[in-house]
Amino acid sequence: MATDVLPGQSYPLGATVRPDGVNFCVFSRNGERVELLLFDDVDDGRPARTIRLDPQQNRTFYYWHVLLPGVETGQLYGYRVHGPFAPERGHRFDGTKLLLDPYARAVAVGRNYERKAATRPGDNCAHAMKSVVVDSGAYDWERDTHISLPYSGTVIYEMHVGGFTGHPNSGVAAKKRGTYAGVIEKIPYLQSLDITAVELLPVQQFDEQNAPPGLTNYWGYSPMAFFAPHQGYCSGSDPQSPVDEFRDMVKALHRAGIEVILDVVFNHTAEGDPTGPTLSFRGLENRAYYILESERTNYADYSGTGNTLNANHSIVRRMIMDSLRYWVAEMHVDGFRFDLASVMARDEHGMPLEDPPILWEIESDPVLAGTKIIAEAWDAAGLYQVGSFIGHRWAEWNGQFRDDVRRFVKGDRETVPRLAARIQGSPDLYPRPGREPNRSINFVTCHDGFTLNDLVSYNRKHNEENGEGNRDGANANYSWNCGREGPTDDPAVEALRQRQIRNLLVILLISQGTPMLLMGDEVRRTQGGNNNAYCQDNEISWFDWDDLERHADLLRFTRGLIQFTQARPIFREERFWSAPQENESSHIIWHGVRLGQPDWGAPSHSLALELHYPEAGDHLHVMLNAYWEPLEFALPPLPAGERWRRIVDTALDAPEDFREPGSAPVVEGEAYRVEPRASVLLMSAAG
Repeated sequence: MATDVLPGQSYPLGATVRPDGVNFCVFSRNGERVELLLFDDVDDGRPARTIRLDPQQNRTFYYWHVLLPGVETGQLYGYRVHGPFAPERGHRFDGTKLLLDPYARAVAVGRNYERKAATRPGDNCAHAMKSVVVDSGAYDWERDTHISLPYSGTVIYEMHVGGFTGHPNSGVAAKKRGTYAGVIEKIPYLQSLDITAVELLPVQQFDEQNAPPGLTNYWGYSPMAFFAPHQGYCSGSDPQSPVDEFRDMVKALHRAGIEVILDVVFNHTAEGDPTGPTLSFRGLENRAYYILESERTNYADYSGTGNTLNANHSIVRRMIMDSLRYWVAEMHVDGFRFDLASVMARDEHGMPLEDPPILWEIESDPVLAGTKIIAEAWDAAGLYQVGSFIGHRWAEWNGQFRDDVRRFVKGDRETVPRLAARIQGSPDLYPRPGREPNRSINFVTCHDGFTLNDLVSYNRKHNEENGEGNRDGANANYSWNCGREGPTDDPAVEALRQRQIRNLLVILLISQGTPMLLMGDEVRRTQGGNNNAYCQDNEISWFDWDDLERHADLLRFTRGLIQFTQARPIFREERFWSAPQENESSHIIWHGVRLGQPDWGAPSHSLALELHYPEAGDHLHVMLNAYWEPLEFALPPLPAGERWRRIVDTALDAPEDFREPGSAPVVEGEAYRVEPRASVLLMSAAG
């Protein structure tokens, strides 16, 4: 290695490969001495070289930098920052700890990594993760471009990279199970579902050891490096492999017509509360990166995980924007779902801002202009902004849709008016003029909570294996076990569960808004009643590929329903459905068991809706019966030569539960008997 050490420059941040070497730059305002450590192996306890940065030569303003000729791609490195340990002033410098570069493009995790080593006194080099020098430009994208589908034509599949192919029965070679390469092998399955986007649980490098003893941080909501693809999802062994393998996955998904949306966690980090480890941000500039309580000794906790990123601080805001631009421009992702996005609406004192700079910057940035930006519009401290999130581009996870649909299908009282609003794109939540209804991301289940199977199989959560005495996870699940708790051989209970699952899918897919399915719901993936499986990297959480055969009828139903709804222009409308008016192209008419007489009363458990889009030839009638007795629904009259044909009846066994339009049977008579707890979808067609 060359011995020259040049001053370098203060931009860009991170480790940048240049023709004359690698430029390293890191921010630390109050650090008094900074050392750059280079390593030959990830498990080395001592650096191969230590470069002490001269405050006169290697510091510009608050940026420490150096240029090292002879350093190459794949070089492992980290920082030590010496400064005051004065928690009462917000400083937590510890010059014995090896720190990750916040801008590292890759992170190496060795066999000896130990989270607790970063909490104990003394040197932790042998047990620390190391940053990796990456040449981001050294990749052949083969003319790959963003797909840029409109929300109106999008069906999202929320999936976990590791869990998708982690099961031994996935058919993926052992080395590739639970990896980006494993996802590539299963792209034909995703195509067969007709989904158009995968929303990946966090893939930015996280700390798998941030979990109860003996368990793993499986979901990944424990970020450590916002620019680095998680190494644990990589099948290769080269330090740069995670970057290239992630890109291979994105490129392959794009070729299949599938967008890639990342679940990003810019609300907290893996460093936790004051007793947590010093891994990166805390040891670089604690006061800048985190929101501190007034006495500065403790961290404000609006994320429920011990700390909160100071997202509207200029340094943190720049890091977030640089990260998002990097994932779009150099990793080709198509959008982001922002975990607990309302945290990013708080100022450095934790107070909600009317116009949060970081959120407006994300919305208006030209690099991000063609991406999907989706907010989880609440935080763990009670700030709830569904329907009031700022901006003109943001879409939102619609938690009200989840709750109201669950309650209606379960059979609760006082649910019909709220259900109607959710089906109609939630205009009560999103009254802003000109807002597209598809900016509502509709879902019944997601990673956080019961799976669709468990929603109809359990009355209460069963999280004992998480090691927290079943105290973790939500208590308000609006679930119903259909008469038995958990698995059962009772054919009547099983038949009812099948029907309820289909009812939930019908409402999700015929509602205005962008539908999102949870990985495995199409084949009744179960977590055994665990509604908070964040720490279960095992068969509790993995996709069980035997379910494709075990629940082939539900898979067929789901595929058929997605294909049917996505083929109908009325379900791709970019305006809210409204009552029929002159010259209006698409509209909705509400009915009950009698035409034109919907029952909005508290005891009601039924609703019907007629959807008509004359210009596109769409004319549909949907009947929803959440009552425990059959109901006769009157059918709207049709023009001469047209007949109602039955597409869906969730009370019927497969394959009659879903019929393709070309083979759908004609419905005779002026009424249709909808069985207890069943949904029916009819389509008008030439008789």
